[in-house]
Amino acid sequence: MIGRLNHVAIAVPDLEAATATYRDTLGAAVSQPLELPEHGVTVVFVELPNTKIELLHPLGDGSPIAGFLEKNASGGIHHVCYEVDDILAARDRLKADGARVLGDGEPKTGAHGKPVLFLHPKDFAGTLVELEQV
Repeated sequence: MIGRLNHVAIAVPDLEAATATYRDTLGAAVSQPLELPEHGVTVVFVELPNTKIELLHPLGDGSPIAGFLEKNASGGIHHVCYEVDDILAARDRLKADGARVLGDGEPKTGAHGKPVLFLHPKDFAGTLVELEQV
């Protein structure tokens, strides 16, 4: 059902500093910051030959990343994102198998303009999983 790894998301307390580390220290190509109010985050994508790193920073008071950073002040891996061909079919199959879909269960538009869903970390070895339809 899942396809390739789309990205690994890292929550960061200082988006400018993290971007500079990937760009200047590691020599990676990085995107401009993109605000995603629906998700409560600002993101920067680090382009790698085989995948992406998504740097996440809180946007607004209700940001889910703010809570993560309160518990992990230095930041850290927040989630992994896998590609799927049909997000609704994937959701329905996962729910039938007992997996919990976060939120209202309906896909939202993600940073790439494509439908995304998040799966409960307790169902996936403690890892928050994002599915993105490609």
